[in-house]
Amino acid sequence: MEISNQQNGKFGKWLKNSITARMLMIGLLIVILLIPLSFIKSLIYERMGRQQEVVNEINKKWGKEVLLYGPILKVPYKTYKVKNIFNTATQQNSEESIENIKYAYFFPKKLNVASTINPEEKKRGIYKTAVYKSSIAISGSFVKPDFSELDIKPENIIWEKSKLIIKTSNLKGVNSLVELKLNNSTYAFSSKRDTYNSTKSYTKHVKLHKLESKYLKLEDVPLKKEVNFSLDMNINGSKQIRFIPVGKETTIEIKSDWKTANFLGEYLPYNSDKISDTGFNAKWKVLEINRPYPQQFFKGLPNLKEYAFGVNFMIPVDEYQQSERSAKYGFLVIGLTFLVFFLIQTMSKISIHTFQYLMIGIALIMFYTLLISISEHSSFFKAYLIAGISVVSLITAYSKSILKNIKFPLFIGASLVILYTFIYIIIQLENYALLVGSVGLFIILASVMYASRKIDWQND
Repeated sequence: MEISNQQNGKFGKWLKNSITARMLMIGLLIVILLIPLSFIKSLIYERMGRQQEVVNEINKKWGKEVLLYGPILKVPYKTYKVKNIFNTATQQNSEESIENIKYAYFFPKKLNVASTINPEEKKRGIYKTAVYKSSIAISGSFVKPDFSELDIKPENIIWEKSKLIIKTSNLKGVNSLVELKLNNSTYAFSSKRDTYNSTKSYTKHVKLHKLESKYLKLEDVPLKKEVNFSLDMNINGSKQIRFIPVGKETTIEIKSDWKTANFLGEYLPYNSDKISDTGFNAKWKVLEINRPYPQQFFKGLPNLKEYAFGVNFMIPVDEYQQSERSAKYGFLVIGLTFLVFFLIQTMSKISIHTFQYLMIGIALIMFYTLLISISEHSSFFKAYLIAGISVVSLITAYSKSILKNIKFPLFIGASLVILYTFIYIIIQLENYALLVGSVGLFIILASVMYASRKIDWQND
């Protein structure tokens, strides 16, 4: 019994004084603290998902993104297929010509689009999104359709049943009559079901709806001369506005007082240097030679959404993304903080209990809950500053009661300030984040190696 007590006493003394035991204890605490840290990351994803749900709900009620494709001239034509028929009664073969109606689609020679966008913010609770009202003026001209590549006889082209087609992603947001002036006539458009499904789509989440005019008057069909058209539309939308360059020569102009111009798509405006903090007046010019598709199609109207371009008006909300990136460094913060306390404890022979390490670790975890909750009501910088000051002050004050002097707590506070500042800088950087992070970690490693050089690691 006495031997057992002696062994227990030796083991307890080893746990209290051994550097190895202390390191094992700190490592175990770090692993345990990774569990609530993972819950913090789950909380961030949950809040991000909730934000996206609210934004989608607002956009759905107001009007989704605007994508315009057209106008396009649709011309029916006849094709004939000869079918052999065997008459069993007369034992003779005969031929029957079967008529099929097919459609050819022709893009305009010129397409000019002038759009004015008036964005505004919509809020629901703590979340907000950008929606806009747009006025779009479309003009251009059609020339005589070219059927030469099919060798179609002129009498088989049904000119009198020609129509105009416009495709858009946002019928709900249209708040004006869609009427196109062609030559000297005005044609109203109505919604039609589009059965065409593309097998190649890079924007599957965008569904295009077809607007179709009534039959064109024969004098308005561009048979003898170039025919001009014009169309004015007012559409409520959200997220972004894009156009597909279907003209042989397409010019697009988008004006807005939106301060954050995020251009997207296959083509960039040629005057992007004119963008300012007061808004922008972006201009594009796309020629037929600049795109990989022709001016006419005879086997159905293709899906050309991947060639659309325009402007994104979404509010750049990156608080959650920055919080997520900050939480990824949680392991580093906890590990380095514990390392500082471990070095102080080892070099000064001050005893720090496991429970005290645990309290410090929980305080470090609380930084992220403060950061997420405050950033939802303020900017990320203010939230980071408030959360950082709160946690650094708490740990510094707590370490004063542990270490019994002012020198070590001030050192710990300064170390945490440097560490949180270092992480904030990495979060803000994009192109140089890896470089700065690597250099910073190298400096930290060198400092630890320098501080630990006089520790007697053999005293175990």
